Amino acid sequence: MHAQAQRQEIAHGAYPVPRPLKRRYERRTDSRIERDEQPVVRFTPGRIPVVRRQPHVEKLTRTLDVVGALVGLILAAPVLLLSMALIKLTSRGPIFFCQIRVGEGGRLFRMYKLRTMVVDAERQRRALLHRNEMSGPVFKIRRDPRITWLGQYLRRFSIDEVPQFWNVLIGDMSLVGPRPPLPREVKRYKRWQLQRLMVKPGLTCLWQISGRNRIGFEDWVRLDIRYIRTRSLWVDFKIILRTFKVVFIRPDGA
Repeated sequence: MHAQAQRQEIAHGAYPVPRPLKRRYERRTDSRIERDEQPVVRFTPGRIPVVRRQPHVEKLTRTLDVVGALVGLILAAPVLLLSMALIKLTSRGPIFFCQIRVGEGGRLFRMYKLRTMVVDAERQRRALLHRNEMSGPVFKIRRDPRITWLGQYLRRFSIDEVPQFWNVLIGDMSLVGPRPPLPREVKRYKRWQLQRLMVKPGLTCLWQISGRNRIGFEDWVRLDIRYIRTRSLWVDFKIILRTFKVVFIRPDGA
């Protein structure tokens, strides 16, 4: 108990520290920072700690997710059906785009979207890496040549993400939470950035309502960590309301 109190006082500079003990503490702190800044050499799906809220809050959140997903699918059904027909008529390839993403605790799941790119978009990505406009492991181009003309409108109003209500309905995602990354992105994470995987991913988050692609990746992760540390039903409600404003009043796209 005395040793623990001593370490806390050392950390806060409460009293002069004997030189050997201070050096040992500084070395330990420096090594922890260096370890956190190192990239994840080996990502093992499902091996990241999970942060959960109180049981009754978790049950209420899940109930709201199910109700919200059902309402979202019902209200968006006309636009969704029209978009599906237009995708089929205007470009070659499937209507839906299915992709493996990393969810809560590092668990892998299939995320669904409306297809907004050409069929061989993944192959073309390698030739466009030099045009990446995002820092860190994320690849994003504002004027991505792989996006179809219809896909531009679907992305601008986030219509392409409507099928993710199904992911919410089956429990892979929540209405609010960090956006789910790709496994290849997680393999390039620094260790401290893995914290964003400690909760269930969501349809919207602080990044969605704070500027999206105008925010660097590290600031993006810090927003996710801030949400995880302060999340509550009231915070979720405010994020959802601000998301409606971003999508319908000042649409900015993905």
